[in-house]
Amino acid sequence: MSTDGHADQPRLHADELPIDTGLVRRLVSRAFPDLAVLDLRPVAGSGSSNALFHLGDDLVVRLPRQPGGGVGIVKESRWLPVVAGAVEVAVPEIVGVGEPDLGYPERWSIARWLPGDVATPAKTGSVPLGVDLARFLAALRTVAVPEGTVSAELSSYRALPLVDLNPDFRELVEECGPLDVGIDLHEALRVWELATDACSTTAEPVFLHGDLVAENLLVRDGRLTGVLDLGGLAVGDPTVDLVVAWEVLDEAGRAALRRELDVDDATWTTSRGWALLIALMTFAYYGETMPRRCADRLVMARAALAG
Repeated sequence: MSTDGHADQPRLHADELPIDTGLVRRLVSRAFPDLAVLDLRPVAGSGSSNALFHLGDDLVVRLPRQPGGGVGIVKESRWLPVVAGAVEVAVPEIVGVGEPDLGYPERWSIARWLPGDVATPAKTGSVPLGVDLARFLAALRTVAVPEGTVSAELSSYRALPLVDLNPDFRELVEECGPLDVGIDLHEALRVWELATDACSTTAEPVFLHGDLVAENLLVRDGRLTGVLDLGGLAVGDPTVDLVVAWEVLDEAGRAALRRELDVDDATWTTSRGWALLIALMTFAYYGETMPRRCADRLVMARAALAG
């Protein structure tokens, strides 16, 4: 499948699909021949779900790294225009969706490149960003939920009540036990139990991002300008989206977000559990392959433990 003879993207998964510049160039040439003349080069620091390639100066090609990842591509092509109409910050605009071809088994997309700096865990002065994030979440929750039972397309374990994931969290604690993850796992279990005791099992289903973390946020001058990667968009309990407060905001910023969204005590406590769950998942799975992501999640976990 490769024409360049080597992969441009680091291998992150046991079932990683082989992707390199040669393959992407051929896929673009066959599906979008008018764009084939544009320069193509890998994006430094691509994420774990999709391999990313610059296409010219204004476009990005996104190819799922794993079998089944095309579901997120199709979801984004369906729902991103709807989300874009509801929120004030930029979200990706899909230019086109490519079909499986040339031995590559998944759908893939071309989107417009969004300018901005990727957010980093905050240390000071994040009140404006906290307000911006709260307003994004409030706007996202106004998107009309489809009538009837939520489809498989909009289902996710991250939209479930936190208590449903109790066995998973305890398994992650066991996995992280032999690792030097940088947090007190006994304290993590204590905070987890507080979070699951507080969580609601009857939250009104609304739209949620599902992966609202630093690497999916674009900022400029301390303000939110864009939100990336809505492949995890789902309908259900939106508490998971509050993990952003524990990763990218300082104490004042968290207070601003909580005040703007009017988050009650129980939901806030539950969000601490979500932050710990996502951090431990990261440590266990990406401990050797994505040190930057693990460092960011360590900030998240320590903030959540401190409360």
